[in-house]
Amino acid sequence: MLTQTAIRNGSFKQPPTQPRRVPLPGAAIRAGTIELMGACMSFAANAEIYGENEPADYLYKVVSGTVRTYKVLVDGRRQIGAFHLPGVMALAARDNDVARQMWELTARELRRVQEHSLVLIKSAEERVAGFLLEMADRVPSGGAVELPMSRQDIADYLGLTIETVSRTLKHLENAATIEVPKRRRIVLRNRSALRRLNA
Repeated sequence: MLTQTAIRNGSFKQPPTQPRRVPLPGAAIRAGTIELMGACMSFAANAEIYGENEPADYLYKVVSGTVRTYKVLVDGRRQIGAFHLPGVMALAARDNDVARQMWELTARELRRVQEHSLVLIKSAEERVAGFLLEMADRVPSGGAVELPMSRQDIADYLGLTIETVSRTLKHLENAATIEVPKRRRIVLRNRSALRRLNA
């Protein structure tokens, strides 16, 4: 089990304290009415949502902000396993349509985790390029990526030091592959070059 904390202030959809099945017609669920199930809660930045070895009795949906899951290794280092952005299914009822949606989301998340597991055999430049492309795909916003996480979070996610992440971003910027107008805003100027690095 990984610890899960909020990265930035935001709302987080959590089910009611006593789980209950809310009967909804299949058509309503397909139309997105399942979004109405659960209760919305806010967490401060860096607040723990649940900790390691605690039971995970519910499914959650990030409504706004970003959540990270991580594990603290025996030597004290933090390994971030994933960044969760708005758009993941919250509470699921025992309905075939909902189950299908959950399987699709789970399969997509497993593909992402498998791709991330390959990061350890890549160079720093390949890791950072892959991360930028992943974030651009997950939060489409034209040619720019608004990063909700810190450079330290990125470093912990990629298994690099914060200095290596900063140096690699500067190298990519000098090569005109990206532009960094603000610390958390990165413009992808040459996606083809990033894809070649990530190949």
